[in-house]
Amino acid sequence: MPRWTDRFERFAVDVILERRDGKRAAVLRWFLFLLSLLYSPLVRLRLWLYNRNLAHSHSLGCLVISVGNLTVGGTGKTPVVEKLARELTREGRRVAILSRGYKSASQPIWARWRQASQGETPQPGPRVVSDGQRVFLGPFLAGDEPYMLASNLPGVVILTGKDRVRSGLAAIRQWGVDTLLLDDGFQYLPLKERLDIVLVDRETPFGNRFLLPRGTLREPMSHIRRADILLVTKCDGSPLAELKSELRRHNRHAPIVECAHLPRYLAQVSTGEKRALLFLRGLRVVALSGIARPESFENGLRRLGAEIVYSRRFADHHRFSEHELLRVLERAKARSAAAIITTEKDAVRLPFLSTPPPVPIYFLRVEIEFFQGAEALRSRIREKMRQRTPFAISPSDRISSLSEEPATNGAHPVVL
Repeated sequence: MPRWTDRFERFAVDVILERRDGKRAAVLRWFLFLLSLLYSPLVRLRLWLYNRNLAHSHSLGCLVISVGNLTVGGTGKTPVVEKLARELTREGRRVAILSRGYKSASQPIWARWRQASQGETPQPGPRVVSDGQRVFLGPFLAGDEPYMLASNLPGVVILTGKDRVRSGLAAIRQWGVDTLLLDDGFQYLPLKERLDIVLVDRETPFGNRFLLPRGTLREPMSHIRRADILLVTKCDGSPLAELKSELRRHNRHAPIVECAHLPRYLAQVSTGEKRALLFLRGLRVVALSGIARPESFENGLRRLGAEIVYSRRFADHHRFSEHELLRVLERAKARSAAAIITTEKDAVRLPFLSTPPPVPIYFLRVEIEFFQGAEALRSRIREKMRQRTPFAISPSDRISSLSEEPATNGAHPVVL
């Protein structure tokens, strides 16, 4: 991402989240508010079309679980998807994760030229990040979250593509999966007959309560009524009565499950060496992140006892350059920092350095833990399992455009 684009994105996010004052910020807020007035009826119209079967939706005949939210970024979907994939795999399910592959790069032009010179026609099928045995794509082509999931989940198929009906059908036909997990799937309406798990951030459940682009809401708050399970994330034991009451005003049927994102250990990016969390106590560190909620990450480091002497924030999903990383290392040395700490998602986007960094770089491994309501979550999933018979794809639900064999990005998979 060009530097000016990254700066503007961070400025716009700061404006939306009320972190910026001044005339420029005020003008941009009003402009974004006017755009949100146009966005709202479009969102409602789209849902109305699917509810009235005026827009096509399809059933793939197997267990489908969507993990999503109402807001843009920051609720911690990826650890939840990973947790569910692990539990379902342990129960003997054959699982595939279907991701949109947000901010993944298009296929390099040299690869497209090579295909054209050999008379190959690129297939419109999904990208195969992992077949459960090997990881075929790096974070640049796969996207950081799909790549991270593929690295952490042996035995789970990971596919990316905007058309997740096509991705799901490919997963069923080629790998015989019986369970599909939609990563960030609440707004993906073409795939029906699924269990919708909607995440709600305890700290900022509905953002600033404005719709995009003025706020972070993708849909009106009332649309949370479509959720089958409400998963409140980042719980710390504090009372949730007020939040639960508001959720119940919009959704009376979904069980409310509490969970937390718990730090487990530190891992050095270059060597994989693990360190216990006690390592952070009293340690002078630099916090490096390119995520939607950097303050949440930084506060977590402080709770673990770290002293943050410098923090460098980039836009969400930022692709770090070598120059940027070297600048951060220089700042770390100047402030006598003992380590640079980043997130696992950011770690996969760090550039390779030809020489060992003067200050060690670690990522913080975070895992999800279900607390109150966990049994209700598992009960709903088991109930959905009983309802869905694997591979019961009716002919009427098949799509002629999906009849070709699933593609591995227009060529045989290449391990990167």
